[in-house]
Amino acid sequence: MTGFRGSEYLAESVDSWAGFRGELGRTVLNRRFCGGVTPQQKRFFWASFAYAFVINAEVLSLFKQPNGLITMKCVLTQVMLVMGIGLLAGCTGEQGGEGPIVPPPPAPAEYADMHMPEAWWADAQKLEEGRKLFLGEANPDVNCASCHGKDGKPVKAGATDFRNPERMKLYSDSVWFWRIAEGVPNTKMKGWKSKLSDDDRWKLVLYERSFGLSGKMWSVEKQQWVDAGAK
Repeated sequence: MTGFRGSEYLAESVDSWAGFRGELGRTVLNRRFCGGVTPQQKRFFWASFAYAFVINAEVLSLFKQPNGLITMKCVLTQVMLVMGIGLLAGCTGEQGGEGPIVPPPPAPAEYADMHMPEAWWADAQKLEEGRKLFLGEANPDVNCASCHGKDGKPVKAGATDFRNPERMKLYSDSVWFWRIAEGVPNTKMKGWKSKLSDDDRWKLVLYERSFGLSGKMWSVEKQQWVDAGAK
C-alpha cells in the first residue's frame, strides 16, 4: 500500500470529515451513538476527542516505516481508537446536566387554563396514587421512574431532574401537565395522554412536584409556586 505523511494527512482527514464537522455532524453523532446526551456529556466527548489526538500522537510514531511514512491501515486504527475513547467518555459520563436553567415555553391555549384541583395539593391519597403511577405500579404501560429515577434523580441522559427547585419552579402546573400529556419535541419524552387520564396526569404532577417543590402549590393568582395553603 502506498504510504503518506501521517500527521499531515491525519489532520486534513479529520478536519474535512463531515461526520465531525459542524453542529449537524455533532448532533447526528450524539443521537446515533449516545441516544441523546446532555450538554455536559457533549463536553466530555469533544474534550476527550481532542485530548486523545494529542496524547496518542506518540502511538502513531510506533507505526512509522523506515522511510518515515505511515500506512493507511495504521492511521485508520488510530482514528478508531480515538473515536472509541471519545464515545466512552461522552456516553458514560455523569448523568444529568440539563444545561442552563431557562423558563420552558408557555403552555398552548388548550392547556393554559388547566390547573390542579385545588383540594388535591394537600391530598395524601392522590399523592400516593401519583407515586404508584410514577413507579409503574398502577399502569403497566407507564413507568416515569425508568428515565427520571425512583427518587427523581435521572437515570437516563436528558431526563428532567425533578429535584432541582430552581428549574422546576419555572414550570407552572399547566406547563407540567402539558409536558406529560404531549411530550417534549426533539427529546425522548413522549406524550402520555393516550395512556393516562386527565386525573392520572394531575396525580403525576402532584407527585413529581414533591421531589423539588415539596409543600408547594401553584398559585393561579400570583402565577408562582407558594407554600401550600397560601393564596
